[in-house]
Amino acid sequence: MRYGLFLGAAAFVLTTCASVSVGQVGMDGSDGMDAVDFQILEQSRSGTQGYDIVEGLTTEVGERLAGTEAEARARDWTVAKFKEIGLENVRVEPFTIPGWERGVETAAIISPFPQEMLLTALGGSVATPAGGITSDIVYFPTFEDLEAAPMGGLDGKIVFISGRMEKAPDGAGYGPANRKRQSGATEAGKRGATAVVIRSVGTDSHRFPHTGQMRYADDVAPIPIAALSAPDADQLERILERGETVRMALNIQPRATGDMPSGNVIGEIVGSERPEEIVLIGAHLDSWDLGTGAIDDGAGVGITAGAAQILIEQGLRPKRTIRVVAFGAEEVGLLGGFAYRDRHADDLDKHVLATESDFGAEPPYEVLLGVTEGDAVIREVAAALNLPIGTRGTNGGPDIGPMARRGVPTMRFQQDGTDYFDLHHTPDDTLDKIDPDDIAENVAAFALMAWRAANAETDFRADTPDTDK
Repeated sequence: MRYGLFLGAAAFVLTTCASVSVGQVGMDGSDGMDAVDFQILEQSRSGTQGYDIVEGLTTEVGERLAGTEAEARARDWTVAKFKEIGLENVRVEPFTIPGWERGVETAAIISPFPQEMLLTALGGSVATPAGGITSDIVYFPTFEDLEAAPMGGLDGKIVFISGRMEKAPDGAGYGPANRKRQSGATEAGKRGATAVVIRSVGTDSHRFPHTGQMRYADDVAPIPIAALSAPDADQLERILERGETVRMALNIQPRATGDMPSGNVIGEIVGSERPEEIVLIGAHLDSWDLGTGAIDDGAGVGITAGAAQILIEQGLRPKRTIRVVAFGAEEVGLLGGFAYRDRHADDLDKHVLATESDFGAEPPYEVLLGVTEGDAVIREVAAALNLPIGTRGTNGGPDIGPMARRGVPTMRFQQDGTDYFDLHHTPDDTLDKIDPDDIAENVAAFALMAWRAANAETDFRADTPDTDK
């Protein structure tokens, strides 16, 4: 849905602002809404800039698995798009990652009730032996049940970890449910298992398995791990509840591809008075390979680049530089965020505020503060958007986290993610799930926040110490 402007806003909207300067609108970080603010909101909400960007990215590139030729094409596409919308200093900051690609992935119950199962390998998983493995299933209702199991006793078995994820607007159920994905192979491997299948980390009932990155401990031999779709996990549970031994054939053939190129794509609106000071808005460019990465995170690229496009199209030049970053290789371990932190280690003290869009395309419902100094500026933006202030404390987003721990101040627009994990990391993550009006509301929020922060006479950094030492 479109969100209307406040009553009387039309009286303040500029009919043209191609030559508006900051001095004309009195942006000092304490003023209320003015004509330029209203114009930013109106143009954002009535425009399609953000939607057009995500439509182009998902249509002309499609899936963008980190370290692949598809991610490289996405970087080239984004460079061209950033230049097209008028960003300056457009560039790629390259880095190298360990590559990984999926291959054949099949599973079937052999007995007592033979049938095919739908599953997908988790990112970073090793392969089963050629031709797969066949073994008995050992069932753990939750990851915590596996952690509590004695060492040994699982030799040669396939471990099945269930555990359902709870829906929540802020995605609070993701962290607890995600433990089995991240560490299931390690815990099962410690106990002698030969492979692991998990209930997908998601909240849907569709027969689409959810992928996602996993991790191996250095001191435990790696074993293959894959995720079953929720209906297949339900089916497996029902069969196990009948008390019979369940035997499964599992064959996944992902492969490590060695060192591969990735990179962060950067573009800027260079500041008029303090260009060395940075307000950073970002999203991640890569996606998993099952869908086209529309909500995760093509939407974020469209929202942040679209916000910059709104300011450019209106001829607005902020005092500080607004930097848009499309981070590479987020899905495989926030590698773009760490690469950015390390490359810019000497000038992170010039980053006055940072935030990220990486939670789909639904409108924000509250604003999270990662700062106390200068929070009046962000509170005014929240009030202009008719959004409440949520619980204080945020790292600004996944890719922003590494720099936040080095003292970069953050804030975040909390989007409604109630249904986000129905689509997340699945073949169902496609453009048709995005409402253009919702994207426009997000663009409005980011454009106004970036404009206000870039012009505020405020030191957002005053109480954000370096905690990453």
